[in-house]
Amino acid sequence: MAKELTDFSLIDKSLTIDGTIHCKGKLIVNGTLKGKIIGENIVIAEKGAVYADVTASTISIAGKFEGSIHDTQEVIILSTGICSGSIQCDTLLLDPGGIVMADVECLKKDNNKQ
Repeated sequence: MAKELTDFSLIDKSLTIDGTIHCKGKLIVNGTLKGKIIGENIVIAEKGAVYADVTASTISIAGKFEGSIHDTQEVIILSTGICSGSIQCDTLLLDPGGIVMADVECLKKDNNKQ
């Protein structure tokens, strides 16, 4: 059974943040975020833009992303999403129309190795 996310944060369209963000739960970016993000479930909305170094469980991109995505279980690029930079993930999902201009490394981690 999946863990229910109860924490919710929003960076709205009139807000620009430059710095490091640590967040639990879901972070929705509808504004502009520059810097570094460490979180669980990050959603870049269609009007959102992120220029950052990101480490998260899941990131969904419907807007613009430029930067690096590290140690992420799932990256989802929606039909309106544009992603450039580098991606390191377990699973990459790309909707028709989504744009990827990035170095991509998709590797399943072997939890049985010691």
